[in-house]
Amino acid sequence: TSYEMDMEGGNYTLTKKLEYGSIMIYHCPEGYYPYPALTRLCLKSGTWKPAPRRRPLQQCKMVECPNPLVLESGSVLPVQMQYFVNNKTTYECYSGYSLRGSASRVCQANGKWSGGTPICSRDSGSEDRCADPGIPAGARRSGSSFGIDDKLSYRCDEGLHLLGSKARVCQESGQWTGTEPKCYYKHTYDTALEITEAFGSAIRESLQLAAPIDDTDQEGKKITIDKAGKLNIYIAMDISDSIAEEEFDKARNAVKKLIIKVSSFSVSPNYEIIFFASDVLEVVNIIDFSGDKRKPLEEVLDVLDKFKYDARDNVGTNLNLAFKTILERMAIQKQRNEMLFMEVHHVLIFFTDGAYNMGGSPENTVAKIREAVHMNNKEERDKYLDVYVFGVGSEIFDEDIVPLVTKRNDERHYFKVKNAIELEKTFDEIIDESKIVGLCGLHRNYDSGTADTIRQRYPWMARIDNTHEDGTASKCMGSLVTRRFILTAAHCFKFEDKADKIRVTIGKNQVVKGASRIILHPDYNINGKKNDGIKEFYDYDVALIQLKEDVDISINIRPICIPCTKETSAALRLVGEAITCKQQEQILFKNSLEEVSFISYDKKEQMDQRSDAKLKLQHQLRDNCIGLAATQVEGITPLNLKDVVTDNFLCTGGKQPTRDNVACKGDSGGAVFKDYDEYRTIQVGVISWGTNDLCPGGNSDVKQESSENSRDFHINLFKVVPFLKKYLGNETSDFQPLEFLEN
Repeated sequence: TSYEMDMEGGNYTLTKKLEYGSIMIYHCPEGYYPYPALTRLCLKSGTWKPAPRRRPLQQCKMVECPNPLVLESGSVLPVQMQYFVNNKTTYECYSGYSLRGSASRVCQANGKWSGGTPICSRDSGSEDRCADPGIPAGARRSGSSFGIDDKLSYRCDEGLHLLGSKARVCQESGQWTGTEPKCYYKHTYDTALEITEAFGSAIRESLQLAAPIDDTDQEGKKITIDKAGKLNIYIAMDISDSIAEEEFDKARNAVKKLIIKVSSFSVSPNYEIIFFASDVLEVVNIIDFSGDKRKPLEEVLDVLDKFKYDARDNVGTNLNLAFKTILERMAIQKQRNEMLFMEVHHVLIFFTDGAYNMGGSPENTVAKIREAVHMNNKEERDKYLDVYVFGVGSEIFDEDIVPLVTKRNDERHYFKVKNAIELEKTFDEIIDESKIVGLCGLHRNYDSGTADTIRQRYPWMARIDNTHEDGTASKCMGSLVTRRFILTAAHCFKFEDKADKIRVTIGKNQVVKGASRIILHPDYNINGKKNDGIKEFYDYDVALIQLKEDVDISINIRPICIPCTKETSAALRLVGEAITCKQQEQILFKNSLEEVSFISYDKKEQMDQRSDAKLKLQHQLRDNCIGLAATQVEGITPLNLKDVVTDNFLCTGGKQPTRDNVACKGDSGGAVFKDYDEYRTIQVGVISWGTNDLCPGGNSDVKQESSENSRDFHINLFKVVPFLKKYLGNETSDFQPLEFLEN
């Protein structure tokens, strides 16, 4: 009948048209939620469950926030029966009490109050008790004593369910056990920012715990201990009918994003990836990660990509079987090598709505997983297991999910996602580059075409303005290679230039005025071959600018990786003491035509842009590339060509076999770089000079392409490592040095 399908103020979608098993999913505008049902299921009888009614008609209701009138020893204004989106409340304490938490709060579109729980505490409190933890909106609290071992318990108003700790005990440390309870409506969800902050800090810690560490052997020599394989990540994705195909696709993209992002760290987790409905489909078996059978990351992502949503067995949902599969995999690992198993940190990440109609409750299986990892020593081994659940789907069963996740003081392991579309961006934010100071070349792998997002994609980029002693000025590019040093071209400076006349722009137009010193390569001499008829000689055209103090690392400012350092070995995922500079070079220059990029300035759009070129590395290709200089540059002949264009130069340009973008005058000193994977960037060269100026007036409004006769030459950083090591690897200075490889 028509009223069964009608909806006021919103719309609906059907997962399988009007067939048996189809789910009608209701959709509402921002700030509203479907009422009285979030979804309905089409039964074999041809009826909907729950059954639609004429009253109340299915509609979109304005999002409501829990009752804030629970403040003890204070007042809340305004006093209302209900509080809806954008309603504002203010909080004041009675005389003799002081306010902690938020003095004003706003009801948000996700059904939560902004800010923190307001609490009125006595001005004079005993030191031997815990602080009043307050009462969350929509809750009731039993217990009002806050002494050691005192217990508080919480329950939520009708229509709300409790997330967090139902009971908390005051400890000798003055801290309450558990996590702050919160009362949620069915329509309440977590924002991307909340998930980013809570899940992000926890997963970052797991990654850093599993990263290689430096230690010393018996002789006091520093060694790197590889902890590859000490982190197991189990990912389980619900593909039952209650999860729509679009939700599944977005969740899968988020999983790929997380795997790729994790891989940009110097850790090598083992993965178990399963899809589950009535049965379990094992996409990646964690046992395949042991020994020589280890699956490469590309293969894992490829298998994920190829899975078809329609290929699933969708009779029902057996959430318990998914947990049992993981328990079985753990048992095999433990049986094979119990000592190794004891060192492994296990992270379970589930994407589900919590519904199940087969296999029974997974609570007992999760308890067995805890027993397997804790090994009768929960206090010491609790940190070795984390069970996270992301609630996805149109109707999420919080009560069934909450018992499954890890309970740890002041940590959250369950998150309700409004829709899986936001998950990918959330997972990108989760591993926040600004929190990982030691990682060079880490960056966002996308931009929105705006100046700010381009900065985040190339956070090592530096602009150098230099005022010479004669009053003239010049502009160059550079790259941040440590928190204290900018790498650029030597020809950007004259020998009499003063460091305090330099201005370096990094990040979001952050200007660093003056530097500590300018360091030119000792073998650079622009006039070195004037007597041979060569006006300008650019061999060893590199320089370092030492800043007066370290710059602050952030999402907008981060050093790029440079060759022959241990930091770059980590980015290339090369681990061990025997790693050589040559190995790095073989990885970065493995093709006869190697694709690289550099940054130019688009005057028309008033922002930086990426340009691409191909290094001609194979002998014949390189000879053809540099050979043109003999016909294009005054003083260079076939006889002296290789004395001028030495082996220190990389060559790009021309039309064969590809046409490259060309560098302009203002690009000098900029990084020639390679993205090793989606998240790490390594600088392999410095832009030095070119045969033809194809950019009239300096930097051009559009990307310029090379002509038949144009060539660009860049200093190969592998050829100037001793210079870089002398200054950047100096352990006696007041800045953090880079660790260069021994050979």
